[in-house]
Amino acid sequence: MKQSVLITGGAGFIGSNLALVLLNRGHSVRILDNLSPQIHGVDALQSPLYQSIKDKVDFIRGDVTNESDLILALKDMDTVVHLAAETGTGQSMYAIRHYTDVNVSGTALLLEIIANNKNSIKRLVVASSRAVYGEGRYHCELHGYVYPDARRSANMEQGDFEVRCPQCDRHVKLVPTDENTPIRPSSIYGITKLTQEQMFLTVGRAKGISTIAYRYQNVYGSGQSLSNPYTGILSIFSTRIRNEKGINIFEDGLESRDFVHIDDVVAATVSGIECSGEIIEVFNVGSGVATNVLDVANSLQTLFNKSIPIEISGQFRIGDIRHNLADLTHIKSVLGWAPKIPFKDGLARFVDWAKNEEIQYDRYEESLAELKSRGLFK
Repeated sequence: MKQSVLITGGAGFIGSNLALVLLNRGHSVRILDNLSPQIHGVDALQSPLYQSIKDKVDFIRGDVTNESDLILALKDMDTVVHLAAETGTGQSMYAIRHYTDVNVSGTALLLEIIANNKNSIKRLVVASSRAVYGEGRYHCELHGYVYPDARRSANMEQGDFEVRCPQCDRHVKLVPTDENTPIRPSSIYGITKLTQEQMFLTVGRAKGISTIAYRYQNVYGSGQSLSNPYTGILSIFSTRIRNEKGINIFEDGLESRDFVHIDDVVAATVSGIECSGEIIEVFNVGSGVATNVLDVANSLQTLFNKSIPIEISGQFRIGDIRHNLADLTHIKSVLGWAPKIPFKDGLARFVDWAKNEEIQYDRYEESLAELKSRGLFK
């Protein structure tokens, strides 16, 4: 069944890719986006992401914190996909009010309008994050499955970066994190994403609207911002390599992430938009494979055919997790979705795309100095 879909934040990396796929599948798409300079650059109207969708969708340049913009955007829509948010763990730890205003208050305003005004909304989808879990799920030899709190700075200052059992303080083994894992975010960003998904699910249940929260892992691929220093190590490392600058690998380089390709993320999201019947669910969306950061840096050097200094510095950011690895059993069972693009193939595609993009001004060191000045980078 064809739908009219509103995508908030739809001119961003995930949103623009999702919009194009939905259009190809016969849906109509409206986008509400403020074209943030941090994502789209100073000349946002010329950004590649905006250019890719501007003549294909009903575009509204507006903000999720503005009531009149939301009322206009929601008119005659069947489905809302809420992607609009400030992203980035590090920045969230000092821009606390801004992250809360956009991510929490903006979401509250959107849902309040839906709850209190006559509309045709039949499905809600919100982009949550694996950040809601904090460190996630581990296994202890003595205590079985455990769900550790954030790592202690005192341990990391001594070079001990691994996660410890909350009961016996032994090092624990990473296992896939499923949706039933206790949620204990270790950053302001994670807290705001958890609040978003809880508000969506609560309103969906109360109003009888099918609602899905997707806990995206580390999304990457062609089209992601190469200039935003606060999100995406692939973009950060690529920009450093292309500017022939060294890479500072935090901790011991063995911290890992579950990298999921944008095409897989879009496919998972579409499966939820198009699934039949009533549904109130939370799903992990990832690759189900953990890749460490040092391997990422070395692979990028090989693919770009450039050699730059790589320093494993032992430094760390407050709020960062050690590892993440998604358990995908639930989404496979309910929606029949599974990732198709191995990281090796997806990374090669990303580099092929990045090689043809303009080399961006590198603001990474500035972002680290910002964190350090606030005691958030050790």
